[in-house]
Amino acid sequence: MDSGSPYQWLRELRRDSQSSNPISLLIECAKCVASGNIKNADIGLEYISQISSPDGNAVQRMVTYFSKALGYKIVKQLPGVYKSLNTSKTSLSSDDILVQKYFYELCPFLKFSYLITNQAIVETMECEQVVHIVDLHCSEPAQWINLIQTLKKRPGGPPHLKITGIHDKKEVLDQMSFHLTAEAGNLDFPLQFNPIVSKLEDVDFNNLPVKTGDAVAITSALQLHSLLATDDEMVGKISPAGPSSINLQRAVQMGQRTFAEWLERDMINAYILSPDSALSPLFLGASPKMGIFLNAMRKLQPKLLVITEQESNLNGCNLMERIDRALYFYSSLFDCLDSTVTRTSVERQKLESMLLGEQIKNIITCEGVDRKERHEKVEKWIRRLEMAGFVKVPLSYNGRIEATNLLQRYSHKYKFKEDNDCLLVCWSDRPLFSVSAWSFRR
Repeated sequence: MDSGSPYQWLRELRRDSQSSNPISLLIECAKCVASGNIKNADIGLEYISQISSPDGNAVQRMVTYFSKALGYKIVKQLPGVYKSLNTSKTSLSSDDILVQKYFYELCPFLKFSYLITNQAIVETMECEQVVHIVDLHCSEPAQWINLIQTLKKRPGGPPHLKITGIHDKKEVLDQMSFHLTAEAGNLDFPLQFNPIVSKLEDVDFNNLPVKTGDAVAITSALQLHSLLATDDEMVGKISPAGPSSINLQRAVQMGQRTFAEWLERDMINAYILSPDSALSPLFLGASPKMGIFLNAMRKLQPKLLVITEQESNLNGCNLMERIDRALYFYSSLFDCLDSTVTRTSVERQKLESMLLGEQIKNIITCEGVDRKERHEKVEKWIRRLEMAGFVKVPLSYNGRIEATNLLQRYSHKYKFKEDNDCLLVCWSDRPLFSVSAWSFRR
């Protein structure tokens, strides 16, 4: 827009916040959306569309997806229009699988997580004869192929390895089964693969094929945060008046009796009723699903639990707070892709559009149970897991040496640092992902 633009608000904004910085304009548009000033937000978003591009530099690309998300936030006030736009944009399962593969290949974060996880399994299960891994998002054969190859060389021979793979897409598990059984056959390795088609929140731990005598390891890569989505029906029945105000029948149905068992141990008092608890807004009060899930998982008495999560605090209710923190987190992701992947890469474009862009849309547009991208920092995961009965396990020194070499193959800007016995993968000095290891407190 030229200086003769009739949009006084935009002219003043460009003069005050320096129009060369699209992030400043984006934040002002977000404030308009948050305050209900849709007219000014529309004017700002129109201008942003002229200065941003999914093919531009890192800032331009990121702002493109944030501005789209704000647009959806506005349109969502018209439910019919919003639904009609979304029903025509359902993605193919094959596309989802492909873009997850791009994330694995173009960024080192999952490779780092898998390397650290496998080393922790090897060391923790050193003397075990039957090792049973429960993978809560079983999607990348390379992780377990590497473990099979490592365990094959174990002094005294490999253990009998069982892998229970959980995923909501059958075709993903079929591919996992094909690749893993082929590798096990080539190496004459004792492997049993159990596919479980299920969404994470619907996993029935009581019916998993875990047998007495199995040494259990559970792995979760970028999955648990989705369980932080508020269960409005349940939370609405929780009040500071105490446990009597909870609909126990509903709770028991959701948790297969586990929630009732929590009540018997006064966990409600520990998590919800204490105003001094850092978990009071995070744990059962805001996310009963997470509490139920951790308690059910603990019943498997895992010898090892390895969790990888985004290192960001995006679980707040305030829109501006979420946008500010999301800009901080995703600017680093777009920057690292800009520095390590060519601008013309079709794979990078699809990764940013179909994965990062959709995450940003979910963070900004959605509320309540619809908002699944509820990232939290490692200190909150530590408190949550400790109160759920898990204890931290120090991560392997040998794994760290290998992880350093892995990151350096991508860029010297990738680093990791230790925080409270957990590892944080960083871009420059900005932590982006955490890896932590736990065991069941016996």
